[in-house]
Amino acid sequence: MENKHISVSVIGGGSWATAIVKILLDNELSKTVNWWHRSDQKVDYINKHQHNPDYLSSITFDLDHLVVSSDLEQCIKQGEIVILAIPSAFVHETFSDFDKHLFKDKLLVSAVKGLIPETSEILGDYFKNHLKVDSDQIGVITGPCHAEEVALEKLSYLTAASENETAAKTIASIFSGRFIKTSTTDDIYGTEYSAVLKNVYAIAAGICHGLRFGDNFQAVLVSNAIREIKRFIAAVHPIERDIDDSAYLGDLVVTAYSQFSRNRTFGNMLGKGYSVKSAQLEMNMIAEGYYAVKTVHDMNQNLQVSMPIADFVYDVVYGGKRAKLVVDDLLDQLN
Repeated sequence: MENKHISVSVIGGGSWATAIVKILLDNELSKTVNWWHRSDQKVDYINKHQHNPDYLSSITFDLDHLVVSSDLEQCIKQGEIVILAIPSAFVHETFSDFDKHLFKDKLLVSAVKGLIPETSEILGDYFKNHLKVDSDQIGVITGPCHAEEVALEKLSYLTAASENETAAKTIASIFSGRFIKTSTTDDIYGTEYSAVLKNVYAIAAGICHGLRFGDNFQAVLVSNAIREIKRFIAAVHPIERDIDDSAYLGDLVVTAYSQFSRNRTFGNMLGKGYSVKSAQLEMNMIAEGYYAVKTVHDMNQNLQVSMPIADFVYDVVYGGKRAKLVVDDLLDQLN
């Protein structure tokens, strides 16, 4: 695929999808960006006012290079590269009955940091098994990059992953720009699972913040969390990888500490005594970690990886246990 004048389609209307559209429009390699929203009303609003009213509304879009539509099939047809940026909980519902032939000869990129709840798969495996996309046509974009800082044009780093080196470089090229630096890797499994797991540990960090633990403890929590991530990924896909790279450790750190982290915010509410349902109602965005907690727990019943922090979060989120009553059990297992 040539690196000039590429047509890209972005599927999703949330904050990360909105940030991705901004990045792509800022990069001259993207000839046209096709942007799918589920709502006709939202499409009409953006076409009239040039911004997303619900997410990152400070971003103004150049409609000369942006096509906004609620026609999912047409949006996918128009893109040489299709970037999926909807919550993982809605992926299967959206694509389970979709025409698989529409993805033929397209590069399909996951910007979803979650597992498919119905199938317990990362997006790469879902693309292969359910959308019948070849491995060399699949990519992932990940890294420590909050949508809110993209809106502010704060310097951020992203990693493009694909088993196909050319595909990884193409993905990196369309994201690279004034305030985005990119790198590539072939570790599609490691980067995807790490992106899923860091949301679980961000919930843990939020819970502990809500319980009034300080920065000293949070540092211990995060250092133990990256070791749990390393063990889990090694059990799922054992290859040589540097877990200290920004795609793994960097993504964990920003999600565990940042004020923009919805998973940390969700955990913070639980630590303060909110019920899971109340915390979800309070937030206007989906915390991907909520779904990941259960899926990772279920997977680990077979893998049997030592994951005391993930187990603690599961007990709070799905086991109905109050965080302050079970946190002491966790403290004794950290070092």
